[in-house]
Amino acid sequence: MSKHYAASGVSLEAGYESVERIKKHVARTKNLGMLASIGSFGGCFDLSAYHFKNPVLVSGTDGVGTKLKLAFELDIHNTIGIDVVAMCVNDILAQGAKPLFFLDYLAVGKNYPEQIEAIVSGVADGCVQAGCAIVGGETAEMAGFYEDGEYDIAGFCVGAQEKDLLLSPDNTRAGQVVVGLPSSGVHSNGFSLVRKIISDHDLDLKSVFGNSTLGETLLTPTRIYAKEVEAVMAKVKVAGIAHITGGGFHENLPRCLAPGLGMSLDSKAYQVPEIFHYLSQVGQVDWEEMYHVFNMGVGLAFVVEPEDVKTVLDILPDAFVLGQVTDQEGIVIS
Repeated sequence: MSKHYAASGVSLEAGYESVERIKKHVARTKNLGMLASIGSFGGCFDLSAYHFKNPVLVSGTDGVGTKLKLAFELDIHNTIGIDVVAMCVNDILAQGAKPLFFLDYLAVGKNYPEQIEAIVSGVADGCVQAGCAIVGGETAEMAGFYEDGEYDIAGFCVGAQEKDLLLSPDNTRAGQVVVGLPSSGVHSNGFSLVRKIISDHDLDLKSVFGNSTLGETLLTPTRIYAKEVEAVMAKVKVAGIAHITGGGFHENLPRCLAPGLGMSLDSKAYQVPEIFHYLSQVGQVDWEEMYHVFNMGVGLAFVVEPEDVKTVLDILPDAFVLGQVTDQEGIVIS
């Protein structure tokens, strides 16, 4: 035991215990390419196990943002890990990549092994959903930098795809159809505004909201679309995919389009979840701004040819036609 190090606010023993606690969760994520469990200086992955012919690696990194503040307040930590995986995985899915492996970085004010285990169990849950392995990570105890009980988490995901199957905005054209997939809720973007609404109106996170509480509804983990993307790309030549994150419809949908193109979307094509109506009403945020900030109930959008729409809808029972690609730049929502 290091008494002087412990006196500075860092517990080596808690660190050792945390590592032992998370090993079983990491083991759940093993896939074809994972060579060993955690513990080495670097994480190794055997790409040849997937028999790519001309692979391109696709990487993504992200965090969870100020949604973490709600997790601290509610003392719920087993869903945040799913969020960090989702934010990274969904981004590389938008390139058409298959998620392969994941690493996380967790910085804490004080190492509580039970809390670390809860967080990493969520990371493992997300990786199982995405089909990617946890090949490494870092937990840093940073006494005096973060408040006791608080932390930050970031993730890094790597996937691969055949070079000729990578998605490119060059494949999009006017007349193609936009097919949406529902989000699970607010996901992990716009929480600075969410928290301001909560603070300004003194909202109780433990108050009843639908079949749950307001806090638990807001903490609903981000949906991971790995299985859906894989299923569609196996049957249909997809022109583009957009992951609807920070910046909502107006920032993210154009990212999958060629220059000069836009979208005409029908807001009545699906039911906007009640949580967005609530935030808009209580926070007095007009509907136009809501579409600039939040996913508004659409977490992922495919761009496909008109003749492939029925196939996509047959594969994905909860998908819906959201609109079409136009030859006018910008996102028009009617």
